[in-house]
Amino acid sequence: MGIFTRFRDIVSSNINAMLDKAEDPEKMVRLMIQEMEDTLVEIRASCAGAMATKKKIERQWEQVRGRLEQWAQRAELAVEKGRDDLAREALLEKRRFSERAAGLEAEQADCERLITQYQDDISQLEDKLASVREKQRVLVQRHIRAQSKKRAQSDIRRADTTDAFMRFERFESRIDRMEAEADLINFGRKPSIDDEFSLLEGDEEIEKELEQLKSGTRKKKGGEKTLEG
Repeated sequence: MGIFTRFRDIVSSNINAMLDKAEDPEKMVRLMIQEMEDTLVEIRASCAGAMATKKKIERQWEQVRGRLEQWAQRAELAVEKGRDDLAREALLEKRRFSERAAGLEAEQADCERLITQYQDDISQLEDKLASVREKQRVLVQRHIRAQSKKRAQSDIRRADTTDAFMRFERFESRIDRMEAEADLINFGRKPSIDDEFSLLEGDEEIEKELEQLKSGTRKKKGGEKTLEG
């Protein structure tokens, strides 16, 4: 496939339609970018070659124009000197260089048109390449999000399995057992002397509070009897 055939195929291609049909869109985009970059390198090289050719033609044209002017001057000199024979020869040489100059001007014009076409092609291909690179960026982001979502869904499914809940219940049972064992540490232990005195002191305070309640109750009843009498 030639460079211009590839270029036409690339520029006229419908990227979205190609990606919709592709089994691996990311791989397809990478291949398209590689193809575009290779084609762009070739077109730029061809454009540079055309520009170099144009400069060469311009140098040749300058030389031919110089020779043309030289023979024109010689023809005039021959006429002034009465040498019509030399004047004719000079005019023949002038015509030859004039025709050569016209040919070089035509070649130069062709080069200019070709360079303009190359530059237009480069601009179109660069725009297309920028579009495909943007597609690649979007596809990569979508791929990353899809992978993250897939991992998250997998984690959720693993958490929802019966095995996971069974492990949680076993862990909860272990904690319940540890708490029960902690409660049983002091169960049935004989109180120490400090504990017994603390109980006695607590009993004494209760007795005092009870006596105060009884005394208040007796005073209240005595006051009621006095009022009745």
